[in-house]
Amino acid sequence: MSKKWQIKVPGSTANLGPGFDSIGLGLSLYLTLDVTLQDEWEFVHIGDNVPSETSVETHLIYTIAQQVAKQYNATLPPCKIEMTSELPLARGIGSSAAAIVGAIELADILGDLKLSQQDKLNISSQIEGHPDNATASVLGGLTISSMDEAGIVDTLHIQEMDAAFVVFIPNIELKTAASRGVLPEQFKRSYAVRASANANMLAASLIAKDYERIGRYMEADLFHEPFRANLIPEYNEIREAAKKAGAYGTALSGAGPTLISMIPLALSEQFVESMQQQFPDHQVVVTTASPSGSTVKVINNIFID
Repeated sequence: MSKKWQIKVPGSTANLGPGFDSIGLGLSLYLTLDVTLQDEWEFVHIGDNVPSETSVETHLIYTIAQQVAKQYNATLPPCKIEMTSELPLARGIGSSAAAIVGAIELADILGDLKLSQQDKLNISSQIEGHPDNATASVLGGLTISSMDEAGIVDTLHIQEMDAAFVVFIPNIELKTAASRGVLPEQFKRSYAVRASANANMLAASLIAKDYERIGRYMEADLFHEPFRANLIPEYNEIREAAKKAGAYGTALSGAGPTLISMIPLALSEQFVESMQQQFPDHQVVVTTASPSGSTVKVINNIFID
């Protein structure tokens, strides 16, 4: 067994409007774990986007890795993990899903579990409770997924998107539980039919790569955004300004509070400059769909499947 690895997991955006809990998109913003075998467990957090206080026993990556190892009757040797992240916490760009996927990769290499990609999709989605962010972090690119009652995930994967994505990250956190708390318990049938039709059209437009239509349906959600909008700083103002600046469409990134716009690749630089001037209280960042999902490599650059 090697003694050093690097695990790299893309963050993600979920829903893209009406694709509630089923559509995910891996982003070229990453969680990175540098792993070295040693005599005891140790976590070192580097940078601003990781918790300042760490405890091995309560660390999400440690607890998930041990949970997965136990499921496969494996014992994990202790290691030092240096953790850096481009994913601000509790902002709706998949920081928790990336950590879960990273923990599964950690258990896989340390426990020699030989997990398949389908195993990773199932386990990560079961832990998350839904497959949107998790599948996007495992596979990268665009994912449209369902998960049955047994926790088995079925995913349609589209690797490339001919567009850029701009995230508007406010300087506030919004926990997913709080954001879910404002959602209705049920919808009238006629309302649900319209909401479902918009989700179907979004999925079909994404597969067809019809970007004008994608943008239209990104902004046609009825499942969650009408109820969450009041929790999001400058929600309406950002959507309107982004549309005027050439965005195909803008939606909440996951449960928020970040918003995400899909824009033509050629607009990236001028779009970000304009939006940053108009919304100085947000961090405006351009990214693309991640070209791959979670990866593990040995430090000597030999890649492991």
